[in-house]
Amino acid sequence: MDISALVEQNYEAAYRFAYRLSGTAHEAEDLTQQAFLDAQRKLDTLRESDKARAWLFMIIRNLHRRRLRDRGVHREVAVDPSFDVPDLTATAEATTLNSDSLQQVLNELPAEFRDVLVLFYFRELSYREIAERLDVPIGTVMSRLSRGKQQLRGRLSLDGFP
Repeated sequence: MDISALVEQNYEAAYRFAYRLSGTAHEAEDLTQQAFLDAQRKLDTLRESDKARAWLFMIIRNLHRRRLRDRGVHREVAVDPSFDVPDLTATAEATTLNSDSLQQVLNELPAEFRDVLVLFYFRELSYREIAERLDVPIGTVMSRLSRGKQQLRGRLSLDGFP
């Protein structure tokens, strides 16, 4: 696979992922451009072209974490306003939650839980795919997802959502 094919096939998804991680269009643009630059430099390390998107998302995630660590700040994750909120509370009332409210609650979660929730619900990845991207065991993914949902439910109920 060459870099132009990688960009053509993955730019939009890479930008959306970077936006969800960073929360701003400017930061998402920077992350996306830097990720493709890094990908071009390391393209010879990509062994399986069918895993190019996962590899690119891992680059974006690592860049984002490195920037946060260098800045020493906790950044917020952005939720696409057009995204249909998943039924996290298993009740019909959960549909009253809008993306802005969800965005605010997600931003309050620790990054380890927020990352897993975003990858599972917004990127619709399997436990195995999340484990590979985060380089953690599947059991850790399951645990973080469970605790993340628990924290999300708790915060939503404190905010007056069912």
